[in-house]
Amino acid sequence: MVRIITAFLVTAAFGYATEATMTDAERAKALTLMTDSETEFLGSVRGLSDAQWNFKAAPEKWSIAQTAEHIMLSESLIFSAVTGTMKAPVDPDWEAKTGSKVALLESELPDRSTKVKAPEMLQPQSKLTRDQIIEGYRAARQKTIAFTKSTRLPLKEHVSPHPFFGPLNGYEWLIAVPLHNHRHNLQIAEVKASPGYPAN
Repeated sequence: MVRIITAFLVTAAFGYATEATMTDAERAKALTLMTDSETEFLGSVRGLSDAQWNFKAAPEKWSIAQTAEHIMLSESLIFSAVTGTMKAPVDPDWEAKTGSKVALLESELPDRSTKVKAPEMLQPQSKLTRDQIIEGYRAARQKTIAFTKSTRLPLKEHVSPHPFFGPLNGYEWLIAVPLHNHRHNLQIAEVKASPGYPAN
């Protein structure tokens, strides 16, 4: 009984230490976002002709090929932000800084009404084949999913800055991966809905 009471008091005093790990619900949410965005992306590029793959609605707009390359490049880079964030010291104020940003990311990241220029490292170079892009994406997503399924790290008590959303904790960086993917799945849908998009 003494041990149980002691354990309870320790948990109460340092509750953030256990809350900093993903809950079962949070892990399930992340995995659902990942599998849904992957299925959506692969389905959107499956069976496209070369004309459809390379069509541009305007000279300054990306083709589906370019958007897919950006998605592939971003998968690894955003996931590296998760692992990089975990190298930062524990932030005792993580909850105050980042505790309410999951809903913000879910709302704002897929919102295509706000356009953001991708950094140079994520700009498509159009030097990869379609197979290279798809296989690169699959391999990177498998790595992200494997980490999400297995990690027991206290993701939320480590924080690093996002260029648009400010401080994000490791879990928020993790769900940013599929949310960013979904944002650009919507961009692919926009290309397909553009006047002049090839029928085949």
